[in-house]
Amino acid sequence: MKIAVIGAGYVGLVSGACFAEFGHEVTCVDYDESRILRLSKGEIPIYEPGLEAIIKKNTQAGRLIFSTQYTPSVPEADVVFIAVGTPASRRGDGYADLTYVYEAARQMAPFLRDYTVVINKSTVPVGTAAQVKRIISETNPDASFDVASNPEFLREGAAINDFMRPDRIVLGVDSKRAEEVLRAVYRPLYLIETPIVITTIETAELIKYAANAFLATKISFINEVASLCEEIGGNVQDVAKGIGLDGRIGRKFLHAGPGYGGSCFPKDTQALLRIAQENVVAFRIIEATIEVNAAQKARMTRKIRQALGGSEGGKTIAVLGLAFKPETDDVRDSPAITIISKLVEHGALVRAHDPQAMGEAAKLLTGVTFCANAYEACEGADALVLMTEWNEYRALDLDRIKSQLKTPLFIDLRNVYRPAAMRQIGFNYHSVGRATVNGCADEA
Repeated sequence: MKIAVIGAGYVGLVSGACFAEFGHEVTCVDYDESRILRLSKGEIPIYEPGLEAIIKKNTQAGRLIFSTQYTPSVPEADVVFIAVGTPASRRGDGYADLTYVYEAARQMAPFLRDYTVVINKSTVPVGTAAQVKRIISETNPDASFDVASNPEFLREGAAINDFMRPDRIVLGVDSKRAEEVLRAVYRPLYLIETPIVITTIETAELIKYAANAFLATKISFINEVASLCEEIGGNVQDVAKGIGLDGRIGRKFLHAGPGYGGSCFPKDTQALLRIAQENVVAFRIIEATIEVNAAQKARMTRKIRQALGGSEGGKTIAVLGLAFKPETDDVRDSPAITIISKLVEHGALVRAHDPQAMGEAAKLLTGVTFCANAYEACEGADALVLMTEWNEYRALDLDRIKSQLKTPLFIDLRNVYRPAAMRQIGFNYHSVGRATVNGCADEA
């Protein structure tokens, strides 16, 4: 099939490349000329494991093209995916900013020729598809089309696998014809018996928000449990294991830490809350989830301050990890950025390292020294703070780290290391949700 993907950002680029890998003819359209030029040269503007190889393979095969123009791809397309960015919640009211989505619909509408299915791939609130349909109809009254919702469930750092081997495909449609077209798009997944959920458009739009909000709630829940563990002498990792082995709960997203971040959870929880409020529905669980997450970042800042003796002013702090999670360069709403900003504001000198995210972090942080590796960041520092659990930080040369630090203070906000082992090496070790005895977390 011929597919046009409007938007060559994270979702559009991954989706376009994977659809081409399925064997479809795909054109990714984006107004950003510099981005399209880079992609046409084989340069990948984002970090996502495996993406570069798939793009290279399919561009060479002629199945994947990048363009700034709607012609000839949109007039020839069987389906058009709208995969433009939905920026952080609109300032002042918390609603999702749909400016780019509506503008994409308006601009491509005149180019629709034969019957086409226009699909919202971007994460959008309930009712967006109806607005897209209205915009296209008003812009091109003669267009023959249906609008559908096909939310993405891509985890940054694992997006290729998530697309090629998904847990499920959700298709929100209001016509049998649109359903048949979308089933044809995803036919390659039939071989691995991927479950396909066919539902109304409004339900499909809600499913993505509900999924992200539930996962965010699990994170906030376990962080609250971690706070309690520190007060009563418990171990949050054992609690998480004990409840996660219950099949009704599951083990994923029960890792205590500095809070959730990234491009999805913060804005999607805010947007879902606003949708509920607009429809006079009290969504107290999501309200609490958002509040707990903000409080967790502040609590982690206090944890660092207390470990430093009550003040970070004038102290040099080594920070490992800037991205909101491993295997991505995404620093949007990253707890690390929030915490570092507050430390710098209070007079700390921060030396930071991240395998992929330093370039993006430099756009948001001032007064921070970016280092070539973890050991350089630790040179002469009063403390080391582990913010993001990259694999290369899981097996650090701890004796070397200790020798480079001015004082052996290790604050592990991801619970990567074993407290007893850290105590044996001689670190003053602090973690999250594991009770502290004599300056070092006990090991249950």
